[in-house]
Amino acid sequence: MSGQPATRRTVLKGAALAGTAGLGAAACSTESKLGHARTPTPTAPVDLGAAAEVPVGGTRLYREQRLLVHRPARGEYRAFSAQCTHAGCALDRIEENEGNCPCHGSRFDVTTGKALKGPATVPLPEVPVTVRDGRLIAGPQA
Repeated sequence: MSGQPATRRTVLKGAALAGTAGLGAAACSTESKLGHARTPTPTAPVDLGAAAEVPVGGTRLYREQRLLVHRPARGEYRAFSAQCTHAGCALDRIEENEGNCPCHGSRFDVTTGKALKGPATVPLPEVPVTVRDGRLIAGPQA
């Protein structure tokens, strides 16, 4: 068939196949922009333990609860989901104020939740957190 111009039907078939391939790639992307993270934040209040366990200027990762808590100053706390917004994996460690996702290498600023390195592009959702009787309580109605 070399030397013959492409027929209209061949061109249309190629365009249709390219469109189908594009849909397949889009299906792998994240509709909600939270990856496969179905419930990235607590649906009920969670007791994280003694507030003093988070040092001033530091961050603590609560892997089992999929939360991290940063304490910028005395009496101030910020909590974020520790579930990667790309594919829903739990962060496994904090190094130099960055939370690490072991699944695909995404990195997050633990002081703001901002995605620093992809494939994640969406920040970690912030979670309400409060101190009650010296204990950190995170989640709704916290």
